[in-house]
Amino acid sequence: MHRLEIANADIIRIAIQNEIQRSEESRYDHRLHGVLLSCSGMSAYDIAAILGQSPRTVQYWIHRFQDRGFAGIQEGERPGRPAALSESALQAVGQDLRQEPRLLGYPQTLWDGKLLSHHLKTLYRIDIGVRQCQRLFHQLGFRRRKPRALIAQADPEAKAAYKKTPKSGPKKEH
Repeated sequence: MHRLEIANADIIRIAIQNEIQRSEESRYDHRLHGVLLSCSGMSAYDIAAILGQSPRTVQYWIHRFQDRGFAGIQEGERPGRPAALSESALQAVGQDLRQEPRLLGYPQTLWDGKLLSHHLKTLYRIDIGVRQCQRLFHQLGFRRRKPRALIAQADPEAKAAYKKTPKSGPKKEH
C-alpha cells in the first residue's frame, strides 16, 4: 500500500486543531486519543508532537486519567479571571456614567474609555485599561457616542451657499 498524502498538510493540521478546540466533546476525544497513545507505549513528547500539544499538557492528561479515570480528562469548570469590580462597585460606576462628567469635576462633556479609566483610578483606586473600560460601557448598556463638530457662530447663508445640493422646495423664477 502506498503512503497517503494530504495536500497542504500544515494548514489542514491547524484547521483540525482549531476544530477540536471548538467543542467540549472534541476536546474530550482529543484527550482520550492522547491517553490511548500513551497506553500504546508512546512518550508524552511523541504524543504531543502528533496531537499538537505541549508535552506537559499530555502529562497532565495522563496523570489526571490515572488519578480519576475518565472523569479526570473531561472538561472542567473554567472560572476565568476574577472581576476587577465587585457588583456593588459596578452599580456605582453605572450611576456615575449616567451623570455628565462635568458634574463630577471633569472638563469633558461625554464619557470615553480614557476618562472612565482615570475616574476608576482616582475614585475607586482600581487600575483598568482603556479597552477594558470600553467593555464596561457595553456591559452596563451604554453605547458609544461621539460629539459632532460644530462651527462656532456659522453664517447660515454661507453654509447654504457652500452646500452642493440646493434646498428642496419651490423653485424661484428669474
